[in-house]
Amino acid sequence: MAEQSNGRDRADVVIGGAGFAGLALAIALRQGLGPDVTVVVADPGLGAAPREDARASAIAAGARRLFETIGVWDAVAAEAQPILDMVVTDSRLGDAVKPVFLTFAGEVEPGEPFAHMIENRPLVEALAAKAREVGVTLRPSAVAGFAVEGERVSVRCDDGVLAAGLLIAADGARSRLRELAGIPIFGWSYGQSAIVATVVHERDHGGRAEEHFLPAGPFAILPLKGRRSSIVWTEEEQAAERIVELPDDLFHAELEQRFGLHLGDIAVAGPRRVHPLGLTVARAFVAERLALVGDAAHVIHPIAGQGLNLGLRDVAALAETIVDAARLGLDFGAANVLERYQRWRRFDTMAMGIATDGLNRLFSNRSDALRLVRDVGLGLVDRLPALKRLFIREAAGLVGEVPKLLRGEAL
Repeated sequence: MAEQSNGRDRADVVIGGAGFAGLALAIALRQGLGPDVTVVVADPGLGAAPREDARASAIAAGARRLFETIGVWDAVAAEAQPILDMVVTDSRLGDAVKPVFLTFAGEVEPGEPFAHMIENRPLVEALAAKAREVGVTLRPSAVAGFAVEGERVSVRCDDGVLAAGLLIAADGARSRLRELAGIPIFGWSYGQSAIVATVVHERDHGGRAEEHFLPAGPFAILPLKGRRSSIVWTEEEQAAERIVELPDDLFHAELEQRFGLHLGDIAVAGPRRVHPLGLTVARAFVAERLALVGDAAHVIHPIAGQGLNLGLRDVAALAETIVDAARLGLDFGAANVLERYQRWRRFDTMAMGIATDGLNRLFSNRSDALRLVRDVGLGLVDRLPALKRLFIREAAGLVGEVPKLLRGEAL
C-alpha cells in the first residue's frame, strides 16, 4: 500500500489506466525497481464487473516475449492461437475468386510464430492477477487531476490524493490526462469504422490469417483457438453502422459474402461492435513529471494489427528508461530521463503511423490503376524472401533499437 505523507498517500509511480499498457508497465516496473518502490494503478474499471468484449488482439513475437518475461504468458498460453501463415488478397466484393498476391510464413525464428491471437478479456485478467501478485496497488478510482509540485506530482483521484514521483497516462485514445497536461494531438478520421465480431466455422482454420483488401477497406480473418476466428471488417462509417444494425439473417448474408465458404458454414458468436477509425498522434509523449503510453500517445489504423503492439513497445522502452535511471541513482521522473523515452519512441511511432496510413489509402479505393500497381507490388514482394522476412520482423517488433523486454530479457 502507498505510504502516508502530509495527509496524502505517497507513491513512486502512479499509472492512470488499467488496460494492457498500464498493467504491463506496472508489472515491469515493480519487478525492475524492486519491492521498495510503490507502483499504483488507478482505474475505475478495476472495481467493476467484467464487460462482454468481442475484441481479440494479435500479439506479435516481441510483445509475447515481454509477456513471457514479466511472467504473464504462461497463464494465457493455452488460450492463444499461433498464426502459422498469412495470405493477402486484393479483390472486389462481387469477385467469385479472391486471388492470393502475397503469403507470409509464420515464424520469426525456428519454432517461434511471428504472432498469436488471443481474446482481450483473459489477457487483461491475467495481467491484473500478476500485478496483484507482485505487489502493484490496484486502485478502483479515476485520476481526476494532477499538479506538479517541485520534484513530486500531486495526483488527485476520486478517492484521495497521491504524491508521486511520476504520473503515467495509459488512459486510452481519449486520454483525460493528456488533455489536462495540455498536450495537443494531430491526426484525422478515415471516415471508416471497423466491425468486430467472433465467428465460429465448420472447418478448422489451420492457424491461417487472411487479409482481404476490398474497396471499402480491409476484411481480416484472424484465427482463434478452436474453430473460431475474429473478424475486423472495415467499411465506410455510415455503411458500418447500417450493417451492424441489420437483423441476424441479413447480417449473416453480408458477412458470408466477404468471409467466403472455404471454412464451411459460419455463424456470429457473441456481440458485434463498431469502432470508428482514425490516426491520432500526440505532439509530445512527455510533459513535466508525465509520460504517455499506448493509445494515450497514438492511435493508428488496424490494417497491420499493430496498435496494441505499438503500445507495448512504449511499455518496454519506458520501463527500461525508468529502471536504468533508478539504478544510476537518478530521478526517474526528471525531464532528461523522460526525454530519452520520447526520443526512443517518437520515430518508430511516426514511421508506423505513416506506413499504416499509406497502406489504407492505397488499398481502400476503387481505382483500377492503383489496383494494378499494388497487385504488381504485392507480387514482387512475394517473390523476395529476404524482404518478406524483414517485414515479418518489423511487424514482430524486432527491428531497430529493440528494448530488453521485447528481446525476452529481464530488466
